Amino acid sequence: MAAKKSKKQSKNKAAISTKKKKKQLPGLSKTHKIGLLIILAATFIFFSPSLQNSYVNWDDDRNFYDNELITSLGSGNFWENTKEIFVTPVIGNYNPLSIWTFAIEAQIFGIDETFLGQSSMFFWHLDNVLLHLICVLFVFLIALKMKLPLPAVLILTSLFAVHPMRVESVTWLTERKDVLFGAFYFIALYLYILYTQIDSKKRYLVLIWICFILSLFSKIQAVILPISFILIDYWFDGKLSIQKMLRKTPYLLASLLFGLLGVYFLKDQGSLASTTEFEGFERIFIGSFSYLIYLIKSIIPYRLSPLYPYPSSMPGYFYPTVILFLSLPVALYYFYKKQWKVLFFGLAFFTANIFFLLQILGAGQGFLADRFSYIAYFGLFLMYSVFLAQLTERLKWQKWSTYLFLLPLLVYGFMTFNQTKVWKNSATLWTHVIKYYKQSTLPYGNRANYFRDEGNTAAALKDYSASIRLLSTNEEVYNSRGKLYFNFDHPDSLKKALEDYTKAIELQPDTAEFYVNRGATFSKLNMPERAIQDLNVAVEKNPNAFNAYLNRSVVYHGMGNLSKALEDIDHYLKFKPNSADIYYQGGLINNSLHRYAKSIPYFDKAISIKPNNAAFYFERAKAKYSTNDKAGARKDIQQCKQMGVEVPQDVYQRIMSD
Repeated sequence: MAAKKSKKQSKNKAAISTKKKKKQLPGLSKTHKIGLLIILAATFIFFSPSLQNSYVNWDDDRNFYDNELITSLGSGNFWENTKEIFVTPVIGNYNPLSIWTFAIEAQIFGIDETFLGQSSMFFWHLDNVLLHLICVLFVFLIALKMKLPLPAVLILTSLFAVHPMRVESVTWLTERKDVLFGAFYFIALYLYILYTQIDSKKRYLVLIWICFILSLFSKIQAVILPISFILIDYWFDGKLSIQKMLRKTPYLLASLLFGLLGVYFLKDQGSLASTTEFEGFERIFIGSFSYLIYLIKSIIPYRLSPLYPYPSSMPGYFYPTVILFLSLPVALYYFYKKQWKVLFFGLAFFTANIFFLLQILGAGQGFLADRFSYIAYFGLFLMYSVFLAQLTERLKWQKWSTYLFLLPLLVYGFMTFNQTKVWKNSATLWTHVIKYYKQSTLPYGNRANYFRDEGNTAAALKDYSASIRLLSTNEEVYNSRGKLYFNFDHPDSLKKALEDYTKAIELQPDTAEFYVNRGATFSKLNMPERAIQDLNVAVEKNPNAFNAYLNRSVVYHGMGNLSKALEDIDHYLKFKPNSADIYYQGGLINNSLHRYAKSIPYFDKAISIKPNNAAFYFERAKAKYSTNDKAGARKDIQQCKQMGVEVPQDVYQRIMSD
C-alpha cells in the first residue's frame, strides 16, 4: 500500500510539475540575445543622424523653446513650474509628463546651447532614441512571452525598430510623447502578461497601474491600453471573455476620464475646429482612406512626408475606401469564428490603436501622420512576422529563417537613416514637404519664418511671395512677412511692415495679434498715439492678449506715463508669472516713482526666478537702502560683488559705510 501511495504521490507531483511548466514562458537563448543586440545596435546606428539635428519651427516652439514654463524654470520656481506644467495643456494637447522631461533637459543641458562640447540638442535627441530603444526591447520581450517562434520574434522586433514610419516619432522632439508613452505602454503590456500568465502577485498589478498612469500623462493615445489588455487575454485564451472584460472597468474608467479631458482641451483651444472644407459625413471617407494608406505604408513606406495636407476637394478615389470600413467588422468576426488568432489579434490591435487617430473628427493640419502608427503597427508587424516564419517553415528554409530579421533591418534601416536627415532643421523639413506638396502654403510660410529668423532675408521674402501667390487671402503670411520687415529699423522697412499688418487686419479684423504687431510698429516709427490706439483695440478684441499689455507698457514708459506702464506690467505678469525680467522692470518703475517699499517684492520675485542676475540684487540693494533696511542693502550689494559685478564706487561706499 505504501508503494502505491508513493506512486500516486509521484504522479501528483509530476502533474503539478507539468502545470508549472505550462505556466513558464520561454527565456532568452544565446541566439535571442545576439539577435536582440544586433537589432538594438542597428537601430541606434540608423537613427544616429538625428543626434546632429536641431529643433524645428513646427510645435517645438510652443512645446519648449518658447514655453515660459520651461525657459524660466530654475531652482527657485521648480515645483511651482512643475505644478503649472501638469495643469496646462499645450496647443490643446495634455501631455504634461513629456513637457516636464523637456524642462528637466533644459535645466541639465540648456536649449540650443553647448554642453560637454556638444550641442545641447544632441542630448535631447539622444533621449528620444534611448526611449525608442526601450520600446524596442519591450516589444522583443512581449513577443517572446507571447510564445512566437524565434524568427517571428526577431522579425517583429526589427520591423518595429527601424521601419521608416518610426522616424517622425523618434526624430521630432515634440513627439517625445510618442516614445515616452510608448515605453510605459509596452512595459505595462509586458507586466500584464507576467501578471496574467505567470505570476499573479499584487506588485505586478501596482506596477501596471503606475505605468498606465504615466503613459496617460505622456500622451492621451494611451487610453487604448485597456483594449490592448483585452486583446492580450484573447491571445492566450483564444476567446473574448466578458468576465475578463469587466475586470478592465477601472482601466476603462481612467481612460474615459483622460479621454474626456483631452477632448475638452482640444475643443477649448480650438484644435478640434476644422481647418478644411470637409465636414460631417465626408470625414468618414477621410478616415477610411487614411486607414487604407496606413495599411499600405506598413509594407511599402512610400512618399514619407512630415505633413500630409488635405486636398482642396474630395478626390473620387477616397469614396470606394469606405468599403474597407464596412467590411472590417465582418472580417474580424470571420477571423474570430475561424479561430485565426494571429489575423484577429493583429488586425484588431492595429485598428483599436489607430481608429481615434483617423481624423474623422478633424483635429490637425493633415489627414495622415506617420507618428500615429507608432503603437498601432505592433499588431500588423506581428501578423507579418508570424506569416513569414510560417512561410519559411513550409518552404523548408528553417536553416536560414532565423536570419530573416536582417532583411528589414537593412532595407527599412537604410530608408530610416535617410528620412531621419529630413528633420535636421526647419529648412530641410519644409523643403522635403514642398517636394511632394508644391501647392500647399504652410511649408512655404514655415520655411520663410525659418529663413527670416536666420537672417536670410532674400530667401524668406521669396517663400513669403510664393505662399501669397498660392493663397492671397492668407492673413498669417502677411503677418509673418510683416515681422520680417519689422526686424529692420529703417523707416521704409517699417512702413512695409505696417502695410502687411494692415492687410492682415483687413482679412481678419478680429485677431488681436495683428493689432499688437501694428501697434509695436507705430511705436518704432515714433507714433505713440497710434500705437496706443492699436494696442487698446487688441485688448478689446482679446483681454488675454498678454503681449498687448507688455507693448503698451513700453509705449507708456516712453511717453513718461510710468503709472500706466506699471499697470500694464501687472496685467502682463498675471499671464506670465515667471517673467523675471518683467518683474525687474516693474521694480525699476517703482524705484523711479520713489515707491521703494513697493519695488522690493518685484525684485524679490525676479531673484527667486533668476537668482544669478546681479542687476536684480543691485537694484534691490538701492530700494532697501531707501527704506532704511541697511543690513539688507549691504547683503545685496556684497552679493553683487561676489558675483563679479563692478558696482559703482559711490553707491558701494554709501551703502557699506552707513
